[in-house]
Amino acid sequence: MQTIDWIILIGTLLFIVLYGTWKTKGSKNVQEYIRGGNEAKWWTIGLSVMATQASAITFLSTPGQAFHSGMGFVQFYFGLPIAMVIICMVFIPLYHKLNVYTAYEYLESRFDLKTRSLTAILFLIQRGLAAGITIFAPAIILSAVLGWNLTTLNIIIGILVIIYTVSGGTKAVSVTQKQQMAIIFSGMFIAFFLIISYLPEGVTFSKALDIAGASGKMDILDFSFNLDNRYTFWSGIIGGTFLALSYFGTDQSQVQRYLSGKSIKESQLGLLFNGLLKVPMQFFILLVGVMVFVFYQFNPSPLNFNPKAKEVIANSEYVQEYEILENKLVETNSLKETYINNYLADSETYKNKTLIKDLNIKNQQLRDDAKALIKKADPDQETNDKDYVFIHFILNNLPRGLIGLLLAVILSAAMSSTASELNALASTTVIDLYKRNVKEEKTEKHYVNASKFFTLVWGILAILVACFANLFDNLIQLVNIIGSIFYGNVLGIFLLAFFIKYVHSNATFIAALITQAIVIIGWYYDWMPYLWLNLFGCVLVMAIAMIIQPIIGSKPKTSN
Repeated sequence: MQTIDWIILIGTLLFIVLYGTWKTKGSKNVQEYIRGGNEAKWWTIGLSVMATQASAITFLSTPGQAFHSGMGFVQFYFGLPIAMVIICMVFIPLYHKLNVYTAYEYLESRFDLKTRSLTAILFLIQRGLAAGITIFAPAIILSAVLGWNLTTLNIIIGILVIIYTVSGGTKAVSVTQKQQMAIIFSGMFIAFFLIISYLPEGVTFSKALDIAGASGKMDILDFSFNLDNRYTFWSGIIGGTFLALSYFGTDQSQVQRYLSGKSIKESQLGLLFNGLLKVPMQFFILLVGVMVFVFYQFNPSPLNFNPKAKEVIANSEYVQEYEILENKLVETNSLKETYINNYLADSETYKNKTLIKDLNIKNQQLRDDAKALIKKADPDQETNDKDYVFIHFILNNLPRGLIGLLLAVILSAAMSSTASELNALASTTVIDLYKRNVKEEKTEKHYVNASKFFTLVWGILAILVACFANLFDNLIQLVNIIGSIFYGNVLGIFLLAFFIKYVHSNATFIAALITQAIVIIGWYYDWMPYLWLNLFGCVLVMAIAMIIQPIIGSKPKTSN
């Protein structure tokens, strides 16, 4: 990194922190601090909702996912627009009618305090873990690639977020997320057009798509019902809808974004805006990854994009075996480039297309063999390199200045998601647990200070989780797996509350405990792809509650 990159990176991050702190200081009451004074317009809500979901993991992992597996991951988001419509019709009017600060307040009015508290605790567990991963994701990758200290990076990212989130609460999160999304979109569009410009002369965007298609990277839709396929049209439409319903309808980090709207209409428009823009945005980010793949068809690529893995091999007895694999990769890439040029000259020649696919399979086998060698050299070393593909391209190919901008994109995304998560964790802790169980009356200022205190506490806990986290198969999948373990159960509780009126609190509470245990067991033993856990958990908790309700009978709702 050059001086100009450091200036752009540090200047961007400091501007976000200082602007957010200055713009939103001085919340006088809980309504201002937690719901932002209900001043948010629909576009602010839409961008805030989008920024909360689009963490650094999205911009690091998604291009790498497309590089390795193609565009099929976009099916994961097919259920999101459906969920947005349902939430606008059912959830938002109800939340506004009850004038709640958190989603879980409603559950006490429908069931009882213990059901509200259980649901809030489930949220705190999964979102607390996710907040740590949101910090950890960019930190571990930047530390590996740039040589920065991992713990120091975790602390820096966490502290930057804590400063303005503690100071301004929900309004600070919403205000800064608009700036962050502007930086993110600008950086990704610049990167995309630069990748296209780096392709050989004569390789236009349409021809780049032909190359990607010949390599199997443009296979978007999979209509199979095979549960071994993680991403299909059906898992996206069904499992994705239930995941999105749970996340946007019951997760306080998202609910708090649209509870800050000026009116029901502003909140609904904000969510519909997110529903319309989210799938194209994810398609575009995946397309960036596919274009990176095309770029590396004409340029040398490492056998493994994780620099730490290469370092492990260099200091092991397997270094010569690894070099043999690297030479084979160079040979196959050279041969593949020849076939690609022949294919571009005559795209109707099916033989060349088949040969390209065969060489891609051979390349993947070489990469798998390399991973096996890395594991032999150090069993504890993470061999997955999906999350390093895009950052490798950025650091090795972008001009000075733009490297700093793209790093600012990654860190801005991390900060925007983490800020929403800390804000929601603190709100839920104060409103659903602390305030509800404090007997004596407290002032508004007391609860504002309590919210700031718990924001700080959750920020510190998130930093600690980040410091002790480990890289998973793919970071974007890890966050969605954590959500899928809890979200189906929580959504089922809300659907019982909304629509199944004969089911009461005790049946719901018992069913939720049983369901959560079964879902965790199902995930551990890999009963099904994780997206289906959302549907499984939702249906299971509702079925168990409806079955046991007649057995235990109706009991009056209890409260404290």
